[in-house]
Amino acid sequence: MAEYSGFPTEAFRFLTDLSLNNSKDWFEANRDIYDICWKQAGLDLIQALAPGMARFDPPLKARARLNGSLRRINRDVRFSKDKTPYSASLHLVFWTGDHPNRSAGMHIVLRPDGLGYGAGLYGIEPGRLARFRGRIVDPVERQVLLNAVSKARNVGCHFDEPALKRLPKGFTGDGDWEHLLRRKAFVMRTKGQQPAPDWLFTPQAPQRLLQITRTLMPLIKWLA
Repeated sequence: MAEYSGFPTEAFRFLTDLSLNNSKDWFEANRDIYDICWKQAGLDLIQALAPGMARFDPPLKARARLNGSLRRINRDVRFSKDKTPYSASLHLVFWTGDHPNRSAGMHIVLRPDGLGYGAGLYGIEPGRLARFRGRIVDPVERQVLLNAVSKARNVGCHFDEPALKRLPKGFTGDGDWEHLLRRKAFVMRTKGQQPAPDWLFTPQAPQRLLQITRTLMPLIKWLA
């Protein structure tokens, strides 16, 4: 692969235009732009990131293909009131386990308003969630997690509100960390507008994104 030259600014113009014209007719009329400025741009960035992602502990898997590290642009609208067919974003995922949707990992999302990223784990099955809660009440394990949370905040990532309003039955917790016991997912991510940084459009983009990932790796490692 040729040396990475930076993410194309045209990709953000495509995302902005798509957000304003989210229809199959418009998309098909602009499929050539999608192929170059969305699909190929995403695959190129994945390939540039893959060697560095593989060197983390645990390694983060990168698959430079649709439904691999590059999430499809088509939306699943079966159970959504919003029937717009496409996602006006470019979503990359790098994961630790056997499946990107069931493993702790790193997410990078490009939207019309800029760059977002985060790390963690969704959709935790009950047995695994119970084990996480057991680790949270262990002072040593909890401190490792709290240190990881602090590092994630340093790069602008934060939790959503916990799913449970009360602590699970049988658990007690201190006010500084009891919210961890009320979670059914452990995801920290950027929120609000994050304008695309200038470095994203330069050859430094992979290294800067890997630096962010490195800061989030303690959280990923605890969950993995």
